[in-house]
Amino acid sequence: GRDYEQCDDLVAKQRWNTDAGLGREKIFEVRQIHNDLTFIDEFLTLDFCRRNKLFSFGYNQDTGYYEIESRQFEQVKQQLLFSLTNMGRPIIKVRDGNYKNRGELYLEHHFNGPELKINYAQDTLRNLYKLWRRPVHIETVLNGKLTTMSFDGTEHQTSQANDEMDSD
Repeated sequence: GRDYEQCDDLVAKQRWNTDAGLGREKIFEVRQIHNDLTFIDEFLTLDFCRRNKLFSFGYNQDTGYYEIESRQFEQVKQQLLFSLTNMGRPIIKVRDGNYKNRGELYLEHHFNGPELKINYAQDTLRNLYKLWRRPVHIETVLNGKLTTMSFDGTEHQTSQANDEMDSD
């Protein structure tokens, strides 16, 4: 409530109990009002992150392991929120259905932190090729560089801005 929000004493907040016996009722009220996304956005605090030692993580391609990227509150919160946005799936839009005026499909990955999983992207391009029956491309960011992944029905290729094509 308002009294809790206006309280500046951290110890008093940690021991907060009005003996009103409304805790369960409040939980169900919050559940009715908020979904997972709005709950985290509203109630995840710096103090909670510190007490529970939360961190954000990412895959290190050099070591082949997932590693702690940050313990900064905003980065932890953003990673949690992103995992709930679009169910953690990448956001991909069609940029051009007649790319290079050859009927090729050109997709664009809305990059906001996590990179596409290369093997999933290649499988998806292969499946899209079967449906589209023309070469398919997706623009994304890999290793911090703007990258286009392509499949022409025979082989996968990747190119980075100002680079030559690499075949897989």
